[in-house]
Amino acid sequence: MSSTTLTGIIALLLYVGTLALQRRSINLGTARSSTRTGTLLTGFLGVTAHFFSAGSLIYRDEAYHFGITEVSTLIFASITLLTLLSNLRRPAGSLILAALPLAMLSILFSISVQSTYPPQHIASGIAAHVILSIIAYSLFSLAALQSLFLAFQNHQLKHHHVVRVMRLFPPLQDMERLLFELLWAAQILLSMAVVAGFVYVSDFGAQGLAHKMFFSLLAWVVFTVLLVGRHLLGWRGNTAIKGTLTGFGLLLLGFYGSKFVLEFIL
Repeated sequence: MSSTTLTGIIALLLYVGTLALQRRSINLGTARSSTRTGTLLTGFLGVTAHFFSAGSLIYRDEAYHFGITEVSTLIFASITLLTLLSNLRRPAGSLILAALPLAMLSILFSISVQSTYPPQHIASGIAAHVILSIIAYSLFSLAALQSLFLAFQNHQLKHHHVVRVMRLFPPLQDMERLLFELLWAAQILLSMAVVAGFVYVSDFGAQGLAHKMFFSLLAWVVFTVLLVGRHLLGWRGNTAIKGTLTGFGLLLLGFYGSKFVLEFIL
């Protein structure tokens, strides 16, 4: 059994334990420190194993492998880590329940599907661009999840399901505050990734980079407008939800669209 598979299986088992603890906490309607500590402990151990699995999959045979399989499991490991770190500051149990099943699917995909994407020998500047892009993408993914929870929370409140909402989620203002904190952090990282791309990438016509950069810039504009609107005009609610999902959709088209075409069509 390879190290990728072994650490992937360990991560899966720890994630199952984390989900069980978090679900128990929600069912009991409690935020007891012992339950929260257990959830975070198993979660951080699981994400550590997940990163080992993703790392051994991406960097092997002295080259980087950035196919859909490899990058997806690294993205979801990053999403899980960021979710757990967010939970250290304020309760984010709903994000944990959403992020971990997706992370588990990415692990299963990574240990069962072989990518045909060719390995790459890249310079440190390009590696920095890729890593910044992945972390920014992970934060935007979390923001998209948070916006979906906000949409659900708004729907429940409008239909007077107040008890159910209070049990599942923090107050609406805290949910919106977390959403825009994620968006600000992700936008800063995306800006750095775009700048690094212009500085270090010499051929945007290769490997579908022009396609990725085009949609990344469109997403950057959407998120900039949303954040400025929030700061100056107090945008919130449906405007924040629609803006977040629109920008994230553009990032999806840019990254996974080009990856899918390069790996499975061309």
